[in-house]
Amino acid sequence: MEKIIVIVGPTASGKTSLSVELALRFNGEIVSADSMQVYRGMDIGTAKVTKSEKKGIKHHLIDIIDPSEEFSLADYLDLINVAVKDILSRNKLPIIVGGTGLYISSFTDNIKLSPSKADNEYRSFLKNYADINGSFELKRLLRAIDLESYEKLKDNDVKRISRALEIYRSEGKTVEEFNRASKQQPQYEFLKLGLTSIDREYLYSRINNRVDIMMQQGFLDEVRSLNNNKLSSTAAQAIGYRQLNNYLAGKISLDEAIEQIKQESRRYAKRQITWFKRDKSIIWHNIDTNNFEEILNSCIKHMEIFLKMCYNKN
Repeated sequence: MEKIIVIVGPTASGKTSLSVELALRFNGEIVSADSMQVYRGMDIGTAKVTKSEKKGIKHHLIDIIDPSEEFSLADYLDLINVAVKDILSRNKLPIIVGGTGLYISSFTDNIKLSPSKADNEYRSFLKNYADINGSFELKRLLRAIDLESYEKLKDNDVKRISRALEIYRSEGKTVEEFNRASKQQPQYEFLKLGLTSIDREYLYSRINNRVDIMMQQGFLDEVRSLNNNKLSSTAAQAIGYRQLNNYLAGKISLDEAIEQIKQESRRYAKRQITWFKRDKSIIWHNIDTNNFEEILNSCIKHMEIFLKMCYNKN
């Protein structure tokens, strides 16, 4: 079975630098697993890897669509499968790098998505039902058809409640039944390396500093340049663009916008950590207790064992 490296972790943990150094040493190419870096022109706000940071390493699934276009998990799975097969066909090592947990787990678990199209009419009905009756009443609709989801989901989690109802309507299965049926035999063997921080405040300070650097690099000008283009519903989810647009519209001050970006980025990092911690196969490296060289050398050793190859330090 062919082997693939996966590097995960929260925003601002150093995934880009690590992945490039590993790609240089192991004849690799990088495949992005970032749901926002697919968009052209959204560079600073998504912390997109720069030409100099790439160090000549080829990167895939970056800058592939316009911000006005929608992009889904199904789109990503189609594209990553093509990219990985292309890399392997040229005897190079695919290194999947990113923080969008759903994209990564769906690929590594070889999820087969339902071929049925989204039922927009039913989705609209559920939204209106929740608006009129409240999210708890929407959740009560699950009780008779998917008790496990009913007991597990929070009362105000309209998005996941609606998804569970949609799955049952289209597939006749509960979420857990659907997930089990969606998993296929693995296509590849994965080594998963993770970056995290024991001291959460250390990670948060890195995030705050990154936002400050983004502003110095011209993030506000980037947002201005996108103002004439309508962002798709998926592109509009990128952190920072809505906040800076609110500043440009005179709704909040620039300082307030920047603080909101930092806060949302910290919250996102917390969600990323929670998501990835569920995967017990990830080998974690702490960025607050180890320097970059220590982490790099540890990852090299894990990869040497995994790939059964000898790394020539010369």
